[in-house]
Amino acid sequence: MRVLGLESTCDETAASVVEADSMGRGRILSNAVLSQIAEHAAYGGVVPEIAARAHIESLDRLIRRALAEANCAIGDLDAIAAAAGPGLIGGVLVGLTTGKAIALAAGKPFVAVNHLEGHALTPRLTDGIEFPYLLLLVSGGHSQLVAVNGVGDYRRLGSTVDDALGEAFDKAAKLLGLPYPGGPRVEQAAAAGDPSRFDFPRPMAGRKNPDFSFSGLKTAVRLEAERIVPLTQTDVADLCASFQAAAVDTIVDRCRAALRLLADAPQPPNALVAAGGVAANGAIRRALARFCAEAGLKLALPPPGLCADNGAMIAWAGLERFRVGLVDGMDFAARPRWPLDSDKDPRWRGKA
Repeated sequence: MRVLGLESTCDETAASVVEADSMGRGRILSNAVLSQIAEHAAYGGVVPEIAARAHIESLDRLIRRALAEANCAIGDLDAIAAAAGPGLIGGVLVGLTTGKAIALAAGKPFVAVNHLEGHALTPRLTDGIEFPYLLLLVSGGHSQLVAVNGVGDYRRLGSTVDDALGEAFDKAAKLLGLPYPGGPRVEQAAAAGDPSRFDFPRPMAGRKNPDFSFSGLKTAVRLEAERIVPLTQTDVADLCASFQAAAVDTIVDRCRAALRLLADAPQPPNALVAAGGVAANGAIRRALARFCAEAGLKLALPPPGLCADNGAMIAWAGLERFRVGLVDGMDFAARPRWPLDSDKDPRWRGKA
């Protein structure tokens, strides 16, 4: 079974072909990704109109490249999948309408994929993880803990009440004068810093409900930076290291709270999965490895390249949905907002 997947929800344009063998094992045949970092760097963040235009200019070319690298033609595919949200509406429309057009012209089934589901199911492609498992989803726009029980069967246990972790990393970088994209720059600076110099808060620590909050942590960094201006290179490194240490401690604490909630579940999670762009952070990956070793829980961490937005995760999620009979019509609308657990929420049925 082979599926073409298209991703254009934010600032990466991507196309990929994945396949599954008769045993259900996945393999990436191609994964073409074009980042727009250079286009947005001058603005310190993603500009929706620029992103949409860039998707239009590059998506057809990436599709041709993905098919060529996979050594297959449209006729060799079993289905076409495209991310239908959540994300920037202009970008979502580019990938969604392109996917529909290809499916319609080729007479292939079409699968609309929730971008978050792409992240959620990636470890089944890379590590062969079995259901159920606990998902830590941390990205620029989302911070969630989700019980993943099956394809399309998700239970959100906790989410951020304010800023997402990736957003907090980016804002901390900006106020410290680090260039865009901020998250990797903070990690780089933190490597040379002292994480114990500043005692930043660990928001929500000890709470039973596994929600996140990062706005206060971001504010604490700003106040400390303002107190010691002008900042030296050492100050910036220490601020980044202390901020990152607080974020890591918070994540581990929130994962522990989520596992406590699932302790009495009919089938407790057999693994902890970390996905999303922030899951590529080395300090977070090392801390989760220690946590899972202590908890006796398997840890699945997709390669850093598959933590960021990519077409392979959309193609794989489309394949997983297609083989259980979840196919969509050409009237499926783009969804700038689309909770991962929306199938269980009547407010989202049939709505964009």
